[in-house]
Amino acid sequence: MISDRKLEHLKICKDYDVEHTKTTGLEDITLIHRALPEVNYDEIDTSIELLGKKIDSPLIISAITGGHPESTKINSNLAEAVENTHIAMGVGSQRAGIENEELKETFTTVRDKAPEAYIIGNIGAPQVEYAYDAIEMLKTDALAIHLNPLQEIIQPEGDTNAQGYIDDIKEICENTNTPIIAKETGAGICGEDAKILEKIGVNAIDVQGVGGTSWAAVETYRADDASLGNLFWNWGITTAVSTVDVCENTNIPVISSGGIRNGLEAAKAIALGASCVGMALPFLKHSYLGHTYIENKIEQFTQELKTAMFLVGASNIEELKQKRLIITGKTREILEQMNIDTKKYTRRI
Repeated sequence: MISDRKLEHLKICKDYDVEHTKTTGLEDITLIHRALPEVNYDEIDTSIELLGKKIDSPLIISAITGGHPESTKINSNLAEAVENTHIAMGVGSQRAGIENEELKETFTTVRDKAPEAYIIGNIGAPQVEYAYDAIEMLKTDALAIHLNPLQEIIQPEGDTNAQGYIDDIKEICENTNTPIIAKETGAGICGEDAKILEKIGVNAIDVQGVGGTSWAAVETYRADDASLGNLFWNWGITTAVSTVDVCENTNIPVISSGGIRNGLEAAKAIALGASCVGMALPFLKHSYLGHTYIENKIEQFTQELKTAMFLVGASNIEELKQKRLIITGKTREILEQMNIDTKKYTRRI
């Protein structure tokens, strides 16, 4: 059953090592320190406009859960926290709540607890026919269509027919006024796919690259034979490379996610061109403890982000996106192999 699978996913993510052993690549990004920042820390503005709605921070609590009774409390705590801090959050795949009325509350609790917050719905590319129900269920501000071919191929009950995704996503984009976000689930998105997604009408792209939770790893713990999952544990494009590649090839907002763990890494991702960032696993760890613990984590993130902004002389997020940085190491090697000029980030004035 889908509900049982969702509970297994929660417990595995909470209790086991499910992160990539390959890093995000953000360690190869160095922001240029300013000894004369000419910025008042107390006046730094971290707010952004995300697809038509203002939020107080470029932080999204990425999709974590839904679809099992145990996830109701988690989603309630997360929702109360984002309502109180005026940030955005996504829910896990709503398929279970659409197919089973008894599980609907595991999702609707989010809108009940966060009537004014920016809520991102979620449905998988193989089930895009549920998109309209997903939007209606939560009166979503945006809908994420998640792309997870790696997870599907490792998952014992996975859907391995990926034909028709492009046409199906295009149809949703053409027939709803709700912004559509295409998101990966831990393997990254390349510039080639980003171009296709923008062309068919997607409004934003969440890269969710390698460096955080590996869903191949999660499914490895569930599989009878772990060999395939172990082999592909680190498959994909790092978050840093994916962020740059998608930003270079599209003109729509880019959400950088996948292993981002603090405000400094978020500042690096935004300086690379992202409009905002997503974090999931760190909030899952706090979600069992109550909304105040989540709010404390959000406040810590904001302090870290503002400190980085202060030290590079950025008074708002748009200024941060233009600040100089240096790309070194494997990330530089990969980007240059992709004919991306890494020096232009250093030459910014």
